[in-house]
Amino acid sequence: MKNILKFLLLLVVMSVVFLAACNSEDTSTDSQNEDSETTNKDEKVKITFQAWGNPAEIEVYNRAVDAFMEENPNITVEMVPSPGEQYEQKLLTSLQGSSGPDVFYAHEPTMAKMIEAGIVEPLNDFFATEDSYSKLEDFPEGLYGPAKKDGQYYGVTPDVNPMVIYYNKGVFEEAGVKTPQEYYDEGNWNWDTFEEVTSQLMAADKKGFVLENWWGHWYSWIWSNGGQIFDENGKLVLHENEKGQEGIKFMDQLVQNGNAIYAGSLPQGQGVDAMFMSNQVGMISGGRWFTPQFDQNPNLDYDYIYLPSNTDQIQNPVGVPVAYMAVNGSSKNKEAAMKFVSYYVGQQGQELRTGEGGSAMPSHPDADNATLAATDSTKHFNYFLDARNNGFTHGSNLAYDAQYPGLSADIEEEMDLMFLGKQDAETTIDHIVELIKEREEATQ
Repeated sequence: MKNILKFLLLLVVMSVVFLAACNSEDTSTDSQNEDSETTNKDEKVKITFQAWGNPAEIEVYNRAVDAFMEENPNITVEMVPSPGEQYEQKLLTSLQGSSGPDVFYAHEPTMAKMIEAGIVEPLNDFFATEDSYSKLEDFPEGLYGPAKKDGQYYGVTPDVNPMVIYYNKGVFEEAGVKTPQEYYDEGNWNWDTFEEVTSQLMAADKKGFVLENWWGHWYSWIWSNGGQIFDENGKLVLHENEKGQEGIKFMDQLVQNGNAIYAGSLPQGQGVDAMFMSNQVGMISGGRWFTPQFDQNPNLDYDYIYLPSNTDQIQNPVGVPVAYMAVNGSSKNKEAAMKFVSYYVGQQGQELRTGEGGSAMPSHPDADNATLAATDSTKHFNYFLDARNNGFTHGSNLAYDAQYPGLSADIEEEMDLMFLGKQDAETTIDHIVELIKEREEATQ
């Protein structure tokens, strides 16, 4: 009996020793795993960030890039500026190959193409973590447009750029022409007075206005007449919407009568911004992206004005261009890329970029105060705020063409033919309607 008890006692002791050894080994393994995770988090990585922009804009972007790297010394962000011309095609080609950037700016229609091709990474999971500097719900839902599909978010807008008109005060003064602001103060800034001042500038051997061919311009002029291409549900209405057709015809009329110069007909290398700064043209239209460059020119005296109205409202909706920041689905450093995106589009990143010298308005509401505090009080900057509050992004229901891959480019081609005088406005409208109907029928 004693021998049996001794044997059982020995078994108990051996079991205790064995379990202790196992626990020690597990603890050691856990420690090694923790060390491995720490090492991975501290491992230095490099990501590339591609964006369009003139030199002044790139300088503004780099404020947020530099601040992020200072806060995250293990992540190096290489800025890759890319010309706006053929940006989309070059980006798509690189993403489908092996040389695509980790993070990049994308136009609204480009997002639809990339989501369809499966080459961009969903952001939902990372933005819900504690490592993210911002949350997807921080941004107005209406800004996501074509960057959201089936509950997944593939891009976040780092800012917004509502459309306004810039006018060269020096050109107006030299020509002895009444300014748009004077007409606006009288409540008379409308299509008639717009034609009047552009005609007067032409008579003084100046160009009245430069009209560019992309969605922000089409929709802003159509909406200034109370017209529509798509209705509030994203359905085609242009074929039966007279106000929308009038808006397209008015743009064509401006170009054919010489009140506006079509940007697509300018000589190679002659840009809209250069014409404005060299006092050749009285007015151009665009977002805040022109502002940093113009402010660096001490001889340029300019101001902002809201687009003229052809309704009983002094302010109508305008286009609000946005870029989306997205992550390459093939990136080898997706977590670092997403962390950078969350910072760049977050409050800190937007305050750095949309403050003094900024090239856009905030899309993150918490960054508004920093932007307003840094603006030139002598200019009517409030029109940017009005336009942002009144406007719509590409891919929203009223500008639904961005939801159909390739449709915006097809409409641009039709508009180009019209502005070049190779196709009349009626034919252009008919072709645009046909293009949209084809897309709608293909998705039914």
